[in-house]
Amino acid sequence: MKIEPEKTILFIGDSITDCGRSRPIGDNKTGLGNGYVSIIDALIEAVYPQKHIRVLNTGVSGNRITDLQERWQSDALSLNSDWLSIMIGINDVWRQFDDPLNPVQVTKEQFRKVYEKLIQNTAASLDGLVLMTPFYLETNRKDPMRKLMDEYGEVVKNLAKKHGAIFVDVQKSFDQYLKHKPTQSLCWDRVHPNLAGHAIIAKSFLEAIAFKW
Repeated sequence: MKIEPEKTILFIGDSITDCGRSRPIGDNKTGLGNGYVSIIDALIEAVYPQKHIRVLNTGVSGNRITDLQERWQSDALSLNSDWLSIMIGINDVWRQFDDPLNPVQVTKEQFRKVYEKLIQNTAASLDGLVLMTPFYLETNRKDPMRKLMDEYGEVVKNLAKKHGAIFVDVQKSFDQYLKHKPTQSLCWDRVHPNLAGHAIIAKSFLEAIAFKW
């Protein structure tokens, strides 16, 4: 596994990361929530107990990239983690569909610019950076929201390549699952997955950091 012993990894993002984690900061002791972050922590602890990895969670439900920007100092930089994992973008896209008349939207170009600024302000202090794509559990790639989500995911992929970050294609992992079972087996709204869905996200992350059983 790429994360070295005695290191700290911070997960930041929206509701998919939040999942009821403790405030002000979720950690191994106070509570990491009931989603993929908790699954990752449990598996690292079970398989690599000798590494003493500390896991933190500062996901906030409803966040977009602009919300991360506003709280970046307090919820990312000030925590001085060794590794950082970011998964953001679902709400940046979703708000354009469920609240289209709201003039405050995050365009794809704004998403890219703000995201890159956060990376530039942080990457030099990290041992490792992981960028995870947003996702939409819809198999029809011509569906307008799925199409736009893929475009935002492509932005994340390009940023990961440009800045030497580890890239996790969460959408691709869900697409593989959805070849065999319907969306309804994972969630009711095509965005907030059940435990199996969170396990898919966790598996994708662990494979990207070379987790070995």
